[in-house]
This record gives sequence, C-alpha cells and structure tokens, in this order.
Amino acid sequence: KGRPRRAPPGQKKKAPLVTMSGKDFGELVLVLGDAHIPHRGAFIPEKFQRMLVPNKMQHVVCTGNLSTREQYDEIRALAPNIHVVSGDFDEGLSFPEHKVVKIGRFRIGVVHGHQIVPWGDPRALAMYQRKLDVDILVTGHTHKNEVQEFDGKWFINPGSITGAYSA
Repeated sequence: KGRPRRAPPGQKKKAPLVTMSGKDFGELVLVLGDAHIPHRGAFIPEKFQRMLVPNKMQHVVCTGNLSTREQYDEIRALAPNIHVVSGDFDEGLSFPEHKVVKIGRFRIGVVHGHQIVPWGDPRALAMYQRKLDVDILVTGHTHKNEVQEFDGKWFINPGSITGAYSA
C-alpha cells in the first residue's frame, strides 16, 4: 500500500497535479515603452489595453517616451511599483536617464536606448550592462521588440506599445 505505483509497460506515469498561485511565479513585471502619444501613436491598441489591468502585476518597467503626463498617470495606476526612465521625447517630464531596480534575484537596468550607439547593438548594450552592473538590461528607442542573450546577460527591448513608427 505505501509503495509507489508503476506505470504499465509502454506508458508514462502522469506527473502529480500541482496547484500554483500567482506568488509561485514571483513578481509579474510589465515592460513597455515608446508610446509617443499623441505625436507618433494615437492610442494603445485594444489587444494591449485588455491586458493593462490595475494591480495584476507588481511592477511596470518603462523605457521612456511616454511623451505626456497623462500617459505616465495611466501606467502609474497599473502597479504599486513604477520604474520609468527618460526618453528623447519626454519633454517636461522629469525621469532619470537610467535606473537600476532589483526584482526577485535579478538586478535590472533600464535606459531609453538613444544613449547607446549603435542602437540595439549587442556589444554596445553589453558595455552599458557592465556599466550598470546588471543581469538584465531593458532598453527602447528602436521600436523593435527584441530579446537577446549575449555573454550570459539578457537584453530586452519591448518595442513600441502603440506601434509608433521609428524616425
């Protein structure tokens, strides 16, 4: 009775059902940027709007170019922890040029990306990652959604949440 049951020959034993809560996955983080509302993008598309549920995630990491105070107020309502850096179109808004945040066991660096030349280049990103001493570097500016691994470090670019064109 106390012995494990074996699966019949030729069949795999089913894994036990495990129930998990949201806390089992760590902290949920929304990464976004380059909205450019109203200059290059008119609105956040409905497919993304449906996911922007207040307090569903614990952090919002934004690569800048929110462009207006109203856009900042909208993302500020989404999570208790908001991490925003200044983009090259954030006139009149006061955010730092870069920021380092610790989420779980990761040190995450956030920078808009116009400061890193050539834009989106893995070697240039790696230099900035080393400067900030982070595990993950989140950048924007190119408006291209990309996730890259280079020399054991991760570079994340969320692209443009509005689909704004890149100049």
